[in-house]
Order: sequence, then structure tokens, then C-alpha cells
Amino acid sequence: MPETTRQIRPVVSAVLLALLSAALSVVLGACSGGDFGRTRADMRSDDMHRWLGAEVTSSVGLQASQFQLTDEERQLRDLAYPMIEPPLSRPAWKSVFGDYKPLPSPWRQKIVFDRTMYGRTLIDEPHRSHSSRYAQLIEDVRNDITRFESFFASAIRVIDLDRKRNASMARVSDLSPRERDDAVARMQENSLIVQWVQQCLEQRVSSYRWALERLVIQAPDGMAADADRLIGELAAQTANPPVAAQPPYGRAVVVKG
Repeated sequence: MPETTRQIRPVVSAVLLALLSAALSVVLGACSGGDFGRTRADMRSDDMHRWLGAEVTSSVGLQASQFQLTDEERQLRDLAYPMIEPPLSRPAWKSVFGDYKPLPSPWRQKIVFDRTMYGRTLIDEPHRSHSSRYAQLIEDVRNDITRFESFFASAIRVIDLDRKRNASMARVSDLSPRERDDAVARMQENSLIVQWVQQCLEQRVSSYRWALERLVIQAPDGMAADADRLIGELAAQTANPPVAAQPPYGRAVVVKG
């Protein structure tokens, strides 16, 4: 009997280990995140950011366009998402499992913008030193500066094509009311997305400045000068974007230059 017991124990352990591994796989499979914080492959698609257009139009009482996205319009939405997602909005454990989700547009949000949230998160999260906090702030601002150029280059192309679309509608034969409505709705979508990003950039500049001020009084460091210079650069770009936002109703955005 002892010999039989010794033979059974390894088998039972192997079965339990297999069951535990299967259960863990099911749990992780139900999460939306992939390896190393990347969005899982089955969560990605060419039109994964199409919802931005429906969100901005519905938030101001307009209908979304039923037209398919052009390559330029799809790129505009892809470049917009990381700029409207608040920085440091994903805790480390959520980045592993993934928490991609649509965000409410500023015209739908009822909560007043809190410029202190980014700074409090930056300061409260565990760091090995205050230098790493400065480094995180500098990295976030530098990333926004890099994204700024890419996004607004895309926005200029989209708005320019929308102006041509608008001018062409008068010469299209047998243009149906539905086609006209969808064309107008798409131009409104594109304009509102640009305005959404512009508002988010203004908020980010305010948040970065509050965070830097608190870091300076808590832990003065020479890195503060680099952070201040980058925030000033982002603020200057935000104050004079190549595409000027207009109210959500009526006129479209205007391309400068």
C-alpha cells in the first residue's frame, strides 16, 4: 500500500498542475491585454478607433457618417487616441492585462477637469528616486511633442481633403440627401476630433506645469530646467496649432498657412 500511494501522488500532482494551468489560461484569455502591455491581437483592427467619430458627433447631438473611413481619416483617429487618453491613466497592473476602452468626448463629460491628477499620480506612485519622477515627466512631455507633429500633419491633410469634398458636392450629379448628410457628417466628425485633441493638449500642458511645480518644491533637481523647457515648447505649439479649432456647430476648422 505505501508503494501504491507513492505512485499515485505524482499523478495527482500532475493533474492538479494541469488543471491550474488551464484555469489560469482561461482567466488571462478573458483579459483584453496581450504580452508586455500590448493590446491583444484580436482586439486590434484597422477601424478600431472608428468609434471616435460616433462619440464626438453624438455628444453634440449630431449623426455619425455611414461612409467608410479613408486611409487619411483612419490615420487621424489612430493618432488622436494616444493624445486624448490621459497620461498615467493606466496603472502598471492594468497595462499588463489591458484596459483599452472608448473615452467620453469633452462635450459629454460632466466632471470638471482636474489639473492636479497627473501630478498627484506621478508623485504618489512608487519610484526609486525623485529623478525618476522628473524622467517620467520629461518622457511624457517629449512624447506629446513628437505626437503633436504627426497628428497635426495628418489633420492638415484630412481638413484639406474635406474642403475639396465640400466644394465638390455642388457639382455631383444626382446627389441624394443621404449622401449629402453622410458627407457633411464626416466633415463634422473630422473637425470635432481635431478640436478634441486640441482641448486635451491644453489640459496636458496645465497638468504638466502643476506636476513640475510640485516636484520642484518637494525635490529640487537640475532636471527641472529640462522639463520646464519641454513644457514651454509643447505649450507654444498648442497655443498656435496649424489647425485652428472652431465651435462644434457651423464652420469647419481652418487650416493655417
